[in-house]
Amino acid sequence: MVEGPVYEPGRDWRLPGPDGVPVAGAYGGGGDGGAGFEYDEETLRELMHEWNDLANEFRDDQQSAQLMAQVQAPGLEYASEGNAEQIRSSGLALLATLDERERYCRSMAKKFEAALGRYAATEDANYAEIKQTGGTL
Repeated sequence: MVEGPVYEPGRDWRLPGPDGVPVAGAYGGGGDGGAGFEYDEETLRELMHEWNDLANEFRDDQQSAQLMAQVQAPGLEYASEGNAEQIRSSGLALLATLDERERYCRSMAKKFEAALGRYAATEDANYAEIKQTGGTL
């Protein structure tokens, strides 16, 4: 049984902050005695989708950063070219950062996807055990 506040899919929530309001999951009691979170299947699925959605936003933002990285000077004078070079440099830095953020979000989504697989395997094993003893769900 999950103890403490539980994440509710589809609801606005915020991470624990200085005021210590834990509303994004159940802390501790991760099953193995260590620290962790416990989520139900619906929550795992929604979190996986939220991480993928965020990754998609970072991917979309990379298109704008690509435009910045390719900007051309409006004129042929030194000042215009110097300004354009600074903008291109900023665009390349932004592009690298957005790519890193997208990869991080995808890795988080994969972790929730893996947890979903473990959740389903546990459910199947529990069902098989109950069925073996002659019980029903």
